[in-house]
Amino acid sequence: MQEILIGGQDGVNVMMDAAMGNRHGMISGATGTGKTITLQILAEGFSKIGVPVFLADIKGDLSGITVAGQPHEKIAQRVQQIGIADYRQHGNPSVFWDIFNKTGHPIRATISDMGPLLLSNLLELNDTQTGVLYSCFKIADDNGLLLLDLKDLRALLAWVGSQGTEIQTEYGNIAPASLGAIQRQLLVLEEQGAEHFFGEPAIQLEDFCKTDFSGNGVISILDATDLVSKSPRLYATFLLWLLSELFENMPEVGDADRPKLVLFFDEAHLLFDQAPKALTDKIEQIVRLIRSKGVGVYFISQSPLDVPEDILGQLGLKIQHALRAYTPKDQQTIKSVAGTFRANPKIDTETAIQELKTGEALVSVLNKDGSPTCVERILIRPPESQIGPITSEQRAEAIKRSPFQGRYDQELDRESAYEMLKQKAEQYNQEKLEEQEAVKEKKAASAGSRQRQTITEALLKNAARSIGTTVGRQIVRGIMGSLLGRR
Repeated sequence: MQEILIGGQDGVNVMMDAAMGNRHGMISGATGTGKTITLQILAEGFSKIGVPVFLADIKGDLSGITVAGQPHEKIAQRVQQIGIADYRQHGNPSVFWDIFNKTGHPIRATISDMGPLLLSNLLELNDTQTGVLYSCFKIADDNGLLLLDLKDLRALLAWVGSQGTEIQTEYGNIAPASLGAIQRQLLVLEEQGAEHFFGEPAIQLEDFCKTDFSGNGVISILDATDLVSKSPRLYATFLLWLLSELFENMPEVGDADRPKLVLFFDEAHLLFDQAPKALTDKIEQIVRLIRSKGVGVYFISQSPLDVPEDILGQLGLKIQHALRAYTPKDQQTIKSVAGTFRANPKIDTETAIQELKTGEALVSVLNKDGSPTCVERILIRPPESQIGPITSEQRAEAIKRSPFQGRYDQELDRESAYEMLKQKAEQYNQEKLEEQEAVKEKKAASAGSRQRQTITEALLKNAARSIGTTVGRQIVRGIMGSLLGRR
């Protein structure tokens, strides 16, 4: 049996059974209470037993996980207090990723892969606009229009708007106002840098599921510092997309001795803020079922109550750092959080949550039978890697040595909806031009015929008026003689 040491105190060590790693978990606590270090030691623990890890680095502090930590008096004291016999400072195999392609390999997905549900949430569309977007995706599928990037989607919306009643007959009413609103939201999204995310080459999910030559799980680190500040909704949508893609594509593994992949989602409240019920229901379903694919999901937030109750009930590991109570609402929150733990007669959980120092936590893990253990108050073990970020030079060197160097750097722009609709528009314009030219030629020919007829009629009428005179008779004969071939 493989176990991950979380921490301990007073001779009691708390270990998580690796076989329960796909039962998900929650790390919560107020700002500055040690959540990032707890995330770091869990990622280290999983990597050491050969489990790949994907984590979002919100504050830029987690890049230090790639290099060995440095000896320090406080670390040595903590190791002795917990009683860790095999503590050894070392770095972990890691790969850096960045949607903006600045501090890591770029991550991309296509519009088609994202789908209308997640895209509607990303664009903050209302129900009517969401329905229109669903219709547009159906129209694209029916017409063989591949949606890869934002310009493909904009071209599709413009084309749908130009079709008018032809589209409405088959797909229902598509209001120009809704199309315009979606187009405006796409412009906002583009200003936030989303054009870097949508496109090709799309990320291959197996690249997040690698181990190194020693069998250690590779830790994939998403630099989300700019992402969360510029577009928190894109950050949340990306994580939800990643979760759904893993659920749909990874094979069933049943109850394994350890997870196939572990995800850490920091600022978890962003995943659920203002999310429509349809999306929340989908997330709950995926979290409930994805453990059969060998994927563990760990949420990090200030309060466990930031996560919907139905999801919170599925989280096996609970690590609660300190919370502060300044208002009656805060007191109620602490009481509710305390109620999520299995009681320990030796601990007043509600009081302990407010007394915890930085690096301390209340922890409950799962027994082998899946039941939660009683809550324990412990010191979180110190990480074996560096606490805090690495230098930009160290990061650049790590990216240079990455096995994915050059694989995703060059953006591709193959033929898709934009090019196909542009070609259709050019063909349509050419046909209209040819039609207009044909009409002009027909009109010109008709006008020339009428002009020739008018001149002949005028000459004949003039000649007829002159028939009574000798000169008139000579003119008529002259004309008639020319026409009949006689002099």
